[in-house]
Amino acid sequence: MQKLRIRLARMTPGQIALTAVMAVVFTWFVLALLVLPLINLLRTVFFTETGFSFETFEKLLKSKKAMNSLKNSFILAPTLSVTVGFVGISLVLITEYFDIKGAKILRLGYLTTLIYGGVTLVSGYKFIYGSNGILTTALRQVFPDMDINWFQGYWAVLFVMTFSCTSNHMIFLRNAMRSVDFQTVEAARNMGAGQGYILRRVVLPVLLPSLFAVTILTFITGLCAMSAPMLVGGTGFQTINPMIHDFANMTTTSAKSLAAVLSLVLGLASMILLAIMTAIERRGHYMSVSKVKTKITKQKIANPVVNVLVHIYAYVLFVIYVIPVVMIVLFSFSDTQHIQMRSLDFRTFSLENYRTLLSSVSAYKPFLTSIIYSVTAAVVVGLMVVLACRFIQKRRDSISANVLEYSLMLPWLLPTTMIALSLMLAFNQPRWYMFNRPLIGTLILLLFGYVIIKLPFTMRMTKAAFFSLDNALEDASRNMGAGEFYTFRRVIFPVILPTVMAIAALNFNGLLIDYDMSAFLYHPTTPTLGVKIKSLTEDMGTNPNGMALTFVYAVLMMIISAVVLYLVYGRGGKDNIKE
Repeated sequence: MQKLRIRLARMTPGQIALTAVMAVVFTWFVLALLVLPLINLLRTVFFTETGFSFETFEKLLKSKKAMNSLKNSFILAPTLSVTVGFVGISLVLITEYFDIKGAKILRLGYLTTLIYGGVTLVSGYKFIYGSNGILTTALRQVFPDMDINWFQGYWAVLFVMTFSCTSNHMIFLRNAMRSVDFQTVEAARNMGAGQGYILRRVVLPVLLPSLFAVTILTFITGLCAMSAPMLVGGTGFQTINPMIHDFANMTTTSAKSLAAVLSLVLGLASMILLAIMTAIERRGHYMSVSKVKTKITKQKIANPVVNVLVHIYAYVLFVIYVIPVVMIVLFSFSDTQHIQMRSLDFRTFSLENYRTLLSSVSAYKPFLTSIIYSVTAAVVVGLMVVLACRFIQKRRDSISANVLEYSLMLPWLLPTTMIALSLMLAFNQPRWYMFNRPLIGTLILLLFGYVIIKLPFTMRMTKAAFFSLDNALEDASRNMGAGEFYTFRRVIFPVILPTVMAIAALNFNGLLIDYDMSAFLYHPTTPTLGVKIKSLTEDMGTNPNGMALTFVYAVLMMIISAVVLYLVYGRGGKDNIKE
């Protein structure tokens, strides 16, 4: 209490008023949009009209669809961790460790998942391998009796997600590979160690901490899979998130209760896995014993047969990654007739599909909607987190600072669908803390959802930027008579601005292609891009105009994502984001 009085005595009336307003806004946000909706979700699960009950869990055990979705998710998650781990490690070794011809071109192909993903990526794979896909159409000419629905179910979902979830490996494992000390590799070789032994006992220990972390993230991704099971899982392989979506959109109370309990199971599993990942991070990293590290030199594979096989494997992976991107780009210029026939004729190429999108309100409205939502959410999140981090920096180790930080990091523990469902169930009726207005079916609810899911990442990165600042800058400004607000505006903020802009760009990129949150909270008259692409992809076999529109959407999104990634990483942005 005495410390509080001292702080208030040092503050101007304007600073006291600003602090009070911030306290009210953040308290309202955390309670109204995070804590109370989650409490309401738990109440839906554990309380019925007669009081506390486990009746919802009994319904879950009796629901064959719900239990199958749980079983499928817990089958997909571990197998996906294995397949993505194998492919992801392969990509890093091919591009960073072994001397593979054309490694720079291969790297570009492997990195295509950074510029398109989610429902857009799945639609690309479905266009190649689906029942009316290019490959299926070609194979039917050779094998007329083949099952056109061959690319459906568990193996289809596993295939799509294996090649769409290696982005973390290409980012984090590549960075870990660059920290390998080549002197240690040379020392092992001079002692007679073979390439396999060096790779297993010298190189992999450096990668293990990052590998554990990305494996757990992959496991969580498998548990929370939504787009791939919805589009290529078919009726026989639906996971938890699609089932939550189906139950949540039903009108019966029991269905919504099942959706709530499924989201709770998913949330508990995510919390346990994130706790494991945090424990692994605290164990530390492998450190080189060399005093002066040297950059690793790519290793030529000594065995000629193995060398040829690895090259073949590398280029097969390249083809798998690149073909959907190339086909999407090419067919975006094709006419609807050739799209329907799954054939390319360069003489028919034109910009007609792009003109259709830009000239039709119904066509460009979802694109514009997603851009507006993404920009607004990125700006709101950035502003909130900058203010919060400044408060935490100035009130280090205080109870209020710790409460604020942990409150804004709470969404990190929860899957997107659990957050979306909690908002749906909380605001389907008027709430006094939301000005007695139901928010379900309004434009603002999806914006709240976007802001919530981007808070933890933005908080973690921005806080790192704040705490890496040199305190001498602020001290010098204060000694020259500058006020706290002037110091923040003219000294502190310009230093962290590149990081803030880079994070905002990455948030915009991620939200632009969002489907998981949008599927629950979008306004029926203003669907987002992810929702629109999903609906068009479902009609891919019968609606060539819709397919053409999907390709144009995908190309435009890839261009925007590529530009954003270039601005963040290609022009020194990689130095702006620091853990």
